[in-house]
Amino acid sequence: MYERAAGNAALGPLWHVAGATTFFAGPLRYNAGHQHGAPVYLAGLYGAFRLRVGTGAWTTCRTAMIPAGIVHELDLGGDPLGVLYVEPSGAGDEALIPLLHGTREVAGALVGDAGETVALRDLFEDRAAAQEAGPALADLLRFSSPRAGRSIDGRIARAMEILHANPEATLPAAALGRAVGLSASRFQHLFTASVGVPFRRYRAWMRMRRAIRAVVAGGNFTAAAHEAGFADQAHFAHDFRRTFGAPASLSLLHIRR
Repeated sequence: MYERAAGNAALGPLWHVAGATTFFAGPLRYNAGHQHGAPVYLAGLYGAFRLRVGTGAWTTCRTAMIPAGIVHELDLGGDPLGVLYVEPSGAGDEALIPLLHGTREVAGALVGDAGETVALRDLFEDRAAAQEAGPALADLLRFSSPRAGRSIDGRIARAMEILHANPEATLPAAALGRAVGLSASRFQHLFTASVGVPFRRYRAWMRMRRAIRAVVAGGNFTAAAHEAGFADQAHFAHDFRRTFGAPASLSLLHIRR
């Protein structure tokens, strides 16, 4: 299949944050070691990219699935990457595995020689993609989720539903545990085992999603930081770099709305 040259890196980055998905498509150079609060599917939109998981060796792949909590680095040299995060409920990270082909395991992550790239590339190239991303990503997950081999603990899945129904609320672990019939300590243990990151780390991921959504809606970094519950813009900038391995200015300043 013919693929356009990576010159499409000239297109501005695209973000979509809604429901159970967070999507980014755009040019990246180097993202230092970072870890996410949700599993992520990576797809080189026009070719392969370099990935390092943990302290292992660099590998070259076209697609990858990184579970929540696994530290990884990316090196694309300015080429565009499609990045799809799915909230760890229901099938968890296994909902993303059917999107990869020719997989091999690397330090807890899966890397592929091929996989779903066309839908993500189409979204990147379409200037109206910000409005169309939701239905397109939902279709993609409707294909992959039923093919997943497991589901996370039902009590944690219910806790996720409560969290996402009340994204602005400050719900402590003890309250969520009681809501699903678990003690605070048992909830914390089961949450980490099911999701891959501690409850506190996942709450930080939810706050980051709110901030990105506020910027996408037109807010500046300061307003978005306050809306999402960060102390100030510097706190948001620091947490963004820790979460994504690169400054917020590289992917949020010139987003397409």
